Amino acid sequence: MKVIWTREAERDLDEAIEYIAERNPRAAAWMEELVVTAAAKLSEFPNRGKSGLIMGTREIFPHQSYRLVYEVRKGEVWIVAVVHTARRWPPAGESDQ
Repeated sequence: MKVIWTREAERDLDEAIEYIAERNPRAAAWMEELVVTAAAKLSEFPNRGKSGLIMGTREIFPHQSYRLVYEVRKGEVWIVAVVHTARRWPPAGESDQ
C-alpha cells in the first residue's frame, strides 16, 4: 500500500523537527526517523493504529509525545497530521466520533 503525506502533515513534521533541533539536533534527527519509519510501516500494516478521534481516521504514537493521524482510502495510506500530544486534538470544529 502506498503512503502519501499531505502538505499539512509534512509541515507539522517539519515544524516539530525544527523546534526540537533548536534544543537538540541529535534528538531531532532521532524523532524524525521514528515518525517517518512508523509512517512507512503503515504500507504493510495500515490498520495497525487505533480508531482516531476524527471519524474516518486512525492514529499511532511513534513516540509518547507525538500522534500520527492517518486515513486509509482506496488502497492508500494518507498521513494527515503529526500532532504533539500536549496540543488540543482534534482541532476545534472537527467532528469527533
